[in-house]
Amino acid sequence: MISLIPLVVLVPLGSAALALALPGRRRAQQTITVAALAIVVALSAVFMAWVDQHGTLVMQVGGWAAPFGISLVVDRLSALMLLISAVVLLGVLLFSLGQGLADGDDETPVSIYYPTYLVLGAGVCNAFIAGDLFNLYVGFEILLVASYVLITLGGTGPRIRAGVTYVVVSLVSSILFLASIALIYAATGTVNIAQLTLRIAELPSNLQLLLNLALLIAFGVKAAVFPLAFWLPDSYPTAPAPVTAVFAGLLTKVGVYAIIRSQTQLFPFSNIDKLLLVIAALTLLVGILGAVSQLDIKRLLSFTLISHIGYLIFGIGLSTSMGYAATIFYISHHIVVQTTLFLAVGLLERHAGTTSLTSLGGMLRAAPFVAVLFFIPMLNLGGIPPFSGFIGKLGLFTAAADLGTPGAYWLIGVGALVSLLTLYALARAWTLAFWRPRDTALAGSTSTAATSPTTATAPTPTITATAATPATSGGSTEAAMLKGREAALLEHLHDAPDALPLRDQRDTPTLMVAATTGMVIFSLLLTVFAGPLYDYATRAGERIVEPGILVAEVLEQQTSAGNGGSGETVVEGYDPLSGEVGEGS
Repeated sequence: MISLIPLVVLVPLGSAALALALPGRRRAQQTITVAALAIVVALSAVFMAWVDQHGTLVMQVGGWAAPFGISLVVDRLSALMLLISAVVLLGVLLFSLGQGLADGDDETPVSIYYPTYLVLGAGVCNAFIAGDLFNLYVGFEILLVASYVLITLGGTGPRIRAGVTYVVVSLVSSILFLASIALIYAATGTVNIAQLTLRIAELPSNLQLLLNLALLIAFGVKAAVFPLAFWLPDSYPTAPAPVTAVFAGLLTKVGVYAIIRSQTQLFPFSNIDKLLLVIAALTLLVGILGAVSQLDIKRLLSFTLISHIGYLIFGIGLSTSMGYAATIFYISHHIVVQTTLFLAVGLLERHAGTTSLTSLGGMLRAAPFVAVLFFIPMLNLGGIPPFSGFIGKLGLFTAAADLGTPGAYWLIGVGALVSLLTLYALARAWTLAFWRPRDTALAGSTSTAATSPTTATAPTPTITATAATPATSGGSTEAAMLKGREAALLEHLHDAPDALPLRDQRDTPTLMVAATTGMVIFSLLLTVFAGPLYDYATRAGERIVEPGILVAEVLEQQTSAGNGGSGETVVEGYDPLSGEVGEGS
């Protein structure tokens, strides 16, 4: 079983090389990519079942025992992250296959899209199984290099501008991460996470705090926490729909995963819990305030993405097994639901030609199934019972109440308020896009666009003559009042900086609808099987708050043929637990 661990990285990387060797052969590249991700899904499911029954899997690459070699570690948390990520990658891939069949290579150039997508998946998987900081850094760089290509697909002006911002921010984050690794190595002499658990604990408390904050800043940029999330709303919405979906669902969660590992394994006794709770509250509030002020649905979802990262930092800041269990459950929920919402918006954009609420309307009649596909994950993200979003938030609030500190109680209130505002923002978007008449939206958008054709932002609707004329009956008076309220509401909202003009409606392939439907069903399965999944998350949370368990599993394991090594390669007399060399060396 241990020898299978590298396959979650090697299979996507090898398949990417094979797909790259077949430029222009769309069908072959599609088959290779689907098969590779299906294999990763199967392997991840096997790992998740195995580690839950038998314990953590540890592989010492090349037969070099820790801390000299590279350790690959799969525990309950990493196995769950592997499975959820692989399912999301496969679901989004199927969506992009349907889009490619309809649009050709304009949105996703086939010669580079599929290989790059596989490289992205390999980087994500490598980050989840990394047993040392430098291998974690390599995983981040693999997925970031792939994301640089994916975010600029098509080469349009807005995508290039967003790509430049994304690349610069990512490079700064990577430099900070690499500098933090250098500081940690200088202070401890190792980058193996298990050995760092022992050696960092021996450092002075002020030095521990410095190293902890350095890593937190680097991971905070990647996770998009306040105040380091300024880049996200302008970067993600400009990419093609499948790229935006997979970015929103996965990439920030890799940063959150790294924060979990650093706080539980490297700095379990570094007291920054109050700081994390403050960051969580600010991320929740700033993100949702940005969401309620948006006209463009993609940007609205980007801000809700930032906001809900706050829930994850909330659970980490509690630093209890219950808090980590709720965070693990919620991160699984959020990856799936956020991805699903972006896929549903991709379908909406094809039907309506825009994602701006100034021009959307009447989609409930034009595309009733798309309305349902957006409505279900909308309720889930808003935390309506009995969906998984409600269960995850209830778990966080219960863990906070159990902790009983004033900061925890304040965050319960903030979290409840943000949940209501999330539902308000999404319900308002659904009402304007699907419920109001299409001709009302188009009339207001067209009339204002004619008066200011050069403005960069989408225009706000104006009240039609019927609405402005004094009504002679109760019904027309009510209609005028509603239109006036709608116009006043939209005047206070902001559209995307690079808002595009209304595009022609495009056919929606069955495969795109089927992929989105599959993701909606998968999100509902998280609710149906919430009990077993939350129990699994509880066992994972109980394990990660005991850092000594992983230390023993990684450092005390001797290399043999049975654990995936290539013979015993242990430095004689070296004690990895103490870091000392005995007389026999």
